[in-house]
Amino acid sequence: MKVIGYKIYFWSNENNEPIHVHISKGKLTQNSTKVWLTKTGGCILCNNKSRISSSDLNKLLSIISRHYFLIISKWKEYYHIDDVNDIKFYC
Repeated sequence: MKVIGYKIYFWSNENNEPIHVHISKGKLTQNSTKVWLTKTGGCILCNNKSRISSSDLNKLLSIISRHYFLIISKWKEYYHIDDVNDIKFYC
């Protein structure tokens, strides 16, 4: 997904971690900003390694929260998870 010039994505080797997305501009990198999804339908910033400005980061967190169910659906599809109860959440 591309939003306000940033890419929001999963890495294929991280399905043992709680559900999260990475955010970066330009080239995808593992040293990107990381955002955890929560059980309650929101998200929490894990780190801002991409050094996204506060203004853009606030917009991105809002967009991620609004697309919570889409992200869950894509995570389930990507990692072949049948039941949402099998998804690990940070909190």
